[in-house]
Amino acid sequence: MLSNLRINDLAVVEKLDLDFEQGLTVLTGETGAGKSILLTALALASGERADAGFIRTGAARSEIELECLLLDALPARMWLDENDLLDPDNPEICLIRRSVSQDGRSRAFVNGRSVTLQSLQALSTHLIEIHGQHAHLRLLQAQEQQRLLDEYCGNQSLLKQLASLHQRWQAAQRELERLLRALQESGARVSLLRHQIEELEQHEIESLDYDLLSAEHALQANVEKILMVGQEQLDALYDDDTHSASALLVRGGQALRELAQLAAGFEETVGLIDEAQIAVKEVGHTLARLLEKLDADPARLSWLDEKLGVLHRLARKYQTQPQALREQLAEFRQELQALAPGDEKQAELEALTVRLLSEYQATAAKLTARRTDGARRLSKTISGFIRELGMPQGQFVIQVQAEADAAPKASGCDTIEFLVSANPGLPPRPLAKVASGGELSRISLAIQVAAIDVKTTPTLIFDEVDSGIGGGVAEIVGQKLRALAAGRQIFCVTHLHQVAVQGHHHLRVEKKTRSGQTQTQVKKLTEKERVDEIARMLGGVKITAQTLAHAEEMLTVAAEGNG
Repeated sequence: MLSNLRINDLAVVEKLDLDFEQGLTVLTGETGAGKSILLTALALASGERADAGFIRTGAARSEIELECLLLDALPARMWLDENDLLDPDNPEICLIRRSVSQDGRSRAFVNGRSVTLQSLQALSTHLIEIHGQHAHLRLLQAQEQQRLLDEYCGNQSLLKQLASLHQRWQAAQRELERLLRALQESGARVSLLRHQIEELEQHEIESLDYDLLSAEHALQANVEKILMVGQEQLDALYDDDTHSASALLVRGGQALRELAQLAAGFEETVGLIDEAQIAVKEVGHTLARLLEKLDADPARLSWLDEKLGVLHRLARKYQTQPQALREQLAEFRQELQALAPGDEKQAELEALTVRLLSEYQATAAKLTARRTDGARRLSKTISGFIRELGMPQGQFVIQVQAEADAAPKASGCDTIEFLVSANPGLPPRPLAKVASGGELSRISLAIQVAAIDVKTTPTLIFDEVDSGIGGGVAEIVGQKLRALAAGRQIFCVTHLHQVAVQGHHHLRVEKKTRSGQTQTQVKKLTEKERVDEIARMLGGVKITAQTLAHAEEMLTVAAEGNG
């Protein structure tokens, strides 16, 4: 709960130091006295946005310090511990400080450590809950009605789980849609690649060696010329017994041997010519062997022409060299393989979206069941409260309708609507179509009172939520707030004496002028001062002894009636 609030130079407050206690604390004062300044300070300490307009005229900055006791705020203590902000020397106390400078910048500190506004806002949800003057207007919004029901049902964990599933399902859906678009765009490329690969495979590109085929084609195309020229050379070298090179060398060798016998020095020439004979013989044998293997094959030449023609045609088609067609085929296959996993990925994503949607629907069904059960219980409780608050025949209904065919939403698939019937015999209808301003205010208060037992927030603040009511209804409201303050801390800003007398503690807000400057002050009232304040609230230009006696009696009855 809140234990102390210090304000420096905020709006019309120069300095303020207030200690708070458990129970119901009422804040009263003349209209325009500045009762809202305390709520402004608490809102700033809770992380609300600030600007230089909050700074008191003539001051350099505004500063708010808030001390909270954590004995009854376990969620806040756990949050501080998780975020390494718990003070090890004073683990039962949380100190919040917020300053606003003239340039509009603000700084926030928790237990002396600088924090972001987002962190301060997250912490404050575990410490303070403020119900403003216009809470009954928000009650007409579908989003607010859903929030109130979920808060009452304790659906926060389930909603978080559902939102996570919804986010993951949406992400999978988006990825699947992107993949399908990509597959559609690449479909033409895949078809072309498959056609190109099939064409190259049909022509057996992998088994055709262009260089070897070209060489064989050159041979087959010139085989007759090779045979003719080869035979002529064979005759010249070996086969002609009279004029061949071999015959001439034989005769030459014989002549040289005779010379070697007749004269010295010719022996070397005999050896050289013998070597020449051997070489010519080897050439002749090799040439004969090669010529024997050659044979004109028109069918083979036709096949070679066809294959080389295909290679040249495909090379022109794919804008490459005939020798590179095998590499081109390998590249086509590699590209197709890179695109092929898209089909597998599509199947994986489709399965994932189906699974996540199934989990989402199962979780949403649990949420619907909890909302339906909670709506029944809360409707009954609120109906009882609004009957006590001046609507004796009132009936309140929370309608929960599951939309089976609706697109998944982070908050579930339910339509939640608050209905009310103020008069007997009339069916419940939507709040906006039935409730007047005063009735709406009472219904809003009834909802807040009905839901208060399930709240873990130790401090609740009501800012003139009793507007639009009076008389005996106002007294009941005060009694309800006092009863609800048992074991927790409640602040109530009010103009109604029937509510004010129910407070365990009473703060009066008043304006005073000092040195030409208007300042707001807040004072904790003694019992005597409280009688005077209640008498003022009872009305009248002149406070009489009878008015004072009435005020004292009301305070006594309130204290005795509530023990």
